[in-house]
Amino acid sequence: MLSEETAAVRETDRFDIFLSHCVADADVILGVKTLLEEAGNNVYVDWIVDSQLERSRVTPATADVLRSRMRQSESLFFATSTSSPDSKWMPWELGYFDGLRQGRIAILPLVATEGAAFLGQEYLGLYPKVERLERRNGRSDVFVTKGAGTQTFMELSAFKSGSSTFRSY
Repeated sequence: MLSEETAAVRETDRFDIFLSHCVADADVILGVKTLLEEAGNNVYVDWIVDSQLERSRVTPATADVLRSRMRQSESLFFATSTSSPDSKWMPWELGYFDGLRQGRIAILPLVATEGAAFLGQEYLGLYPKVERLERRNGRSDVFVTKGAGTQTFMELSAFKSGSSTFRSY
């Protein structure tokens, strides 16, 4: 199934979300990708879509492929975890995408407990977060949230399209 997905990607294809992550979190990332796709999103994960890239032999061509995929993506989710500070690629992806599509980056915390902080990555506080919130009808959906104290949210589809309008809840 994964090789079929890889073969089907073209330079003209678009991704709703470029999922920046540490490969040490691969099992969790696969689950996150599945949940986001079930919500109707096309998600880019490098080792799935571009499995031809050799992690043991990274070259400037690798960076060029990633830049191309980021240009094909509407938004970037930065999946932060206890492993992510070890990634050399994640800060580069975040910086490149911030210059490319400012305002379309959200932090996706992969944490065991709510409110966990990641020291040394304080710059992540500049960006809104991806959270699963319960709607009034009891159904739970993925939203982008921001704000301290008064929480505000935006539906994922509005965030991907570049909206800057958050609503209070």
